[in-house]
Amino acid sequence: MTSENNLPKHKNALEEKYQTLKEKEPLNPENIKEQKSLLPDPSGWRLLVLPFTPKEKTKGGILIAQESLDKLRIATNCGYVLKMGPLAYHDKEKFPTGPWCKQGQWVIFARYAGSRLPIEGGEVRILNDDEVLGTIENPENVLHHN
Repeated sequence: MTSENNLPKHKNALEEKYQTLKEKEPLNPENIKEQKSLLPDPSGWRLLVLPFTPKEKTKGGILIAQESLDKLRIATNCGYVLKMGPLAYHDKEKFPTGPWCKQGQWVIFARYAGSRLPIEGGEVRILNDDEVLGTIENPENVLHHN
């Protein structure tokens, strides 16, 4: 007779995977603070921007398809200014009225502007200071689903 202790326990690989999988929250200005010191410092007139990541659920609770979220992330044109280079907005001829934005603001930029740098949990972009098209209070105000 064998005891229960000697019997191998049944393992369902898929169930185990879901139990160990932690849901990672997309990068946003609040949860990137720990990583901020590890991110590159922009040189010269450049800005380090965290692109806006749309929510995975609508206000009504409908889940947005992963493919749609990926398209929105690629085509995003809003971002949060994490760091500014030492020469950003210092050209008085180019910016006679002063800086167009400052660290900690949400900005709007062209769809394919800047250089994309993949990081764990998402990506950041390095933009030139003149690629900022404007500032916005809340990026969800200009978000639209196709």
